[in-house]
Amino acid sequence: MARVKYTDNDINLVARMMRAEAEGEGKLGMLMVGNVIVNRLAANCLDFVGLRSISDVIYQVQGGNYSFEAVQKGNVFYNRARDVEKRLAKQTLDYWRQHPSKFALWYFNPYGECPPTWYDQPFAGNFKQHCYYEPQANTCESVYSG
Repeated sequence: MARVKYTDNDINLVARMMRAEAEGEGKLGMLMVGNVIVNRLAANCLDFVGLRSISDVIYQVQGGNYSFEAVQKGNVFYNRARDVEKRLAKQTLDYWRQHPSKFALWYFNPYGECPPTWYDQPFAGNFKQHCYYEPQANTCESVYSG
């Protein structure tokens, strides 16, 4: 059973986002970005209450900006998703989860050391250039149940 409901268009959208945000970090880096997208949809807590679709997650606006840098800058649309990214997107939508993104709802590339918190959320770990952050204990239990 899939972690969240999705369509073929959602696979393409997640694949394009994974490529735009983490192509330089290889397949594992792209899977981790995809996992954060799925976690946000599954969580329904904190900043992610009321998100009902992959599109809602990808195009979410917070503080007057899109949540994802690739959407802010538009580069999510520069390249179509290749078959490899589509397979990775389907994998993360269906079942894939791994530390440090396993329960993460946030990630970013600080171009330096990962800070111990990000918007008061604890550091879960990093993979190559990206730092991953999980919700504080007892604030978003649904992210741990999916």
